[in-house]
Amino acid sequence: MQTRHLRHFLAVIDYGSISAAADGLGIAQPALSQSLARMERELGVKLFERSRRGAEPTTAALAILEDVRVSMTRIDAAQRRAQEIARGSAGQLTIGLVSSALFDILPRALRALRREAPGVRVVLREMSNEELAEALVSGSIDLALMHTPVAMGGRMRERQLQRDYLVAAVPDDFPVGPDGSVTLAQIARAGLVLFPQVQLPVLNAGILDTMRKAGLEPVVAQEANRTLTVLSCVAGGCGVALLPSWIRALDFRGVRFCEVSDGAALPSFDLSAIWPARSVPTLADLFADLKLDPAH
Repeated sequence: MQTRHLRHFLAVIDYGSISAAADGLGIAQPALSQSLARMERELGVKLFERSRRGAEPTTAALAILEDVRVSMTRIDAAQRRAQEIARGSAGQLTIGLVSSALFDILPRALRALRREAPGVRVVLREMSNEELAEALVSGSIDLALMHTPVAMGGRMRERQLQRDYLVAAVPDDFPVGPDGSVTLAQIARAGLVLFPQVQLPVLNAGILDTMRKAGLEPVVAQEANRTLTVLSCVAGGCGVALLPSWIRALDFRGVRFCEVSDGAALPSFDLSAIWPARSVPTLADLFADLKLDPAH
């Protein structure tokens, strides 16, 4: 039984006659009569008693009326949802992200997404940079908010969301200069707390290269794969970390954040959206193209 037959059935019920229903549907009366006759043949019952007063529903018609209405409501909802997904305004989007994205980029992106596509359901998965690259290739996430540059397999699109300079996260009893800054030499002596080499190889190499070019021999005292874990290691006296300057917005007990007075050559700390390149627009494309509110 076709959907149009059910619509025609409900129209005759609601309008009370075949002629009025035909006018309301914008179709010819013979076409509507044929549709109803086909529905009656398929069901094996008579649905309407025709008279001068119109079309009266039979007992059989009244028995199926509620089920037909519910079915059509669900069909209409399904059609709307399919159209919304095709327009990119509904569906599910699975986003993987590094912990650095939690404190600034993600809140602004979620606000923008709720404005543009309130019907989209977002699933969030916090991972390391290395795990995100693997998840993108395997297809277990739709989009990653991750540190770049990064080597990726497959065809990917990329949008840089944030470029930040590095500041030093030091224990709160660490000696600092009159202006509250520290030097690369002080950091080298204290030892570095870094993200694992496999997680951020380009950033780590840039930090170590900058220090060596300054005539220093840095030592990696501790590795940690999440931003808050890095800060815990710093507070515990394991060494000094170099993190993006937005980290100053956090109040982490036992840690203070300082400018690096001679750190102009340190690499930037970049955060980007990366997602698979598809032949048709996806929710990941919609998300990556959002216009974010300015950072507070």
